[in-house]
Amino acid sequence: MNTPTDPVAAVVAAALAEDAPWGDVTSEALLPPGAVAHAELRAREPGVLAGTAAAAAAFEQAAALSGGALLRCEFSADGTRFAAGDVLGRVSGTARGVLRAERVALNLLQHLSGVATGTAAFVAAVAGTGARVVDTRKTTPGLRALERAAVRAGGGRNHRWSLSDAVLVKDNHLAVLLAEGVDVTTALRRVRERVPHTTAVEVEVDRLDQLDAVLAADVDVVLLDNFSLEDLAEGVRRVRAASRALVEASGGVRLDTVAAIARTGVDLVSVGALTQNSRTLDLGLDVEVAAAAGVAP
Repeated sequence: MNTPTDPVAAVVAAALAEDAPWGDVTSEALLPPGAVAHAELRAREPGVLAGTAAAAAAFEQAAALSGGALLRCEFSADGTRFAAGDVLGRVSGTARGVLRAERVALNLLQHLSGVATGTAAFVAAVAGTGARVVDTRKTTPGLRALERAAVRAGGGRNHRWSLSDAVLVKDNHLAVLLAEGVDVTTALRRVRERVPHTTAVEVEVDRLDQLDAVLAADVDVVLLDNFSLEDLAEGVRRVRAASRALVEASGGVRLDTVAAIARTGVDLVSVGALTQNSRTLDLGLDVEVAAAAGVAP
């Protein structure tokens, strides 16, 4: 059983409580306590698998809540590429527990596999360019840990986890500084003095004429936001000439535009669509119920 401090376990516990706050009335009224269910997770379309830890936690927790046993719970590894019709996992346990977990497990598997599958398409599109595809903080509230893991399963990389673990000075921060008459370079140098030496400092710019002031502060990453391809290439050239900072591109990145963006020479392409616009993948759980408890086949 996952510990209560495990973010996956916490998400699953909340989802099960939402779906069956006072138990599964149907199963408890209809099914004998000793009935056993055997289930197969089967793909109905091709994709990349993610969310198996959450699915396993759902079946484990539901078994405990239902007062029954979980006899078997096995899934293919996250990151597994599959075809339509492939069996991706098998679960056996008391029927009340398996059916209580079914919808929560599928909801998470379908959503997270959709994130992984979409990410894999972006990663394939930039192959050979040297650019890395990274996610953003545009995650579903409460699901960041799971969605970030799904991005990794699809071959992508994670950006900063939260507002607490890296400095990212965005356009609104710069607007406040300018309104207050504060010199941008001086302000960024003060940031470096105030944070631990292990904390990365990244600055977003939306015009080429902002670059000199930012580069003078010796930042770690320069984020070029909503630049044209021509300006991206020029931005990369200027950053390379003046510093060792990484260059990140962002802003409305789509699958049909990401390759051209990557070919400008940027190191990173951040894509909010990985988690924000992912399509739910079609996966099914085929369940058979036996009359009495037994061992999984």
